[in-house]
Amino acid sequence: MLLSRRTSLAMAVIGALWGPAAALAHPEPHAADSVQAGPQADAAMARVVDDFHAALARGDTSAAASLLSEAVVIFEGGSAERSRTEYATAHLPADAAFEQAVGSQLVRRSGETLGDMAWVASEGRTKGQFKGRDVDRVTTETMVLRRIYGRWRIVHVHWSSHAAQAGH
Repeated sequence: MLLSRRTSLAMAVIGALWGPAAALAHPEPHAADSVQAGPQADAAMARVVDDFHAALARGDTSAAASLLSEAVVIFEGGSAERSRTEYATAHLPADAAFEQAVGSQLVRRSGETLGDMAWVASEGRTKGQFKGRDVDRVTTETMVLRRIYGRWRIVHVHWSSHAAQAGH
């Protein structure tokens, strides 16, 4: 099967960045080498992402953390957290409080599954109030998932946002 140039490049970059670090830091065995691709598989990955956000919105940090790999790498605002434990003790409670207080709307989503790896890219809008301040941000999120012990786990998150323009 031929992949598009963009998909091939994205998977190569993800593999180059993630593979060596994950193997050295926290070895986790791969499930059988079955290929899962297509709309049904992509929908399953979107559900994992949605379940993560739903857990945050409920304030259920344990459920949110359970969807993350032990070796998850999270990029946000130029910072990095390099494990589930680091994220859980640093920003997870604040992210849950924010998501509980401020509504968000999914605007667009794309993704792809290839074997035991998948990615989901989401664009959205977050609007509401948090700690007495108005929030109106356009958001982007990329999550990379990997099948670990037969279950999909989030292994990388990259969040970014910018202030929404007036009138949009």
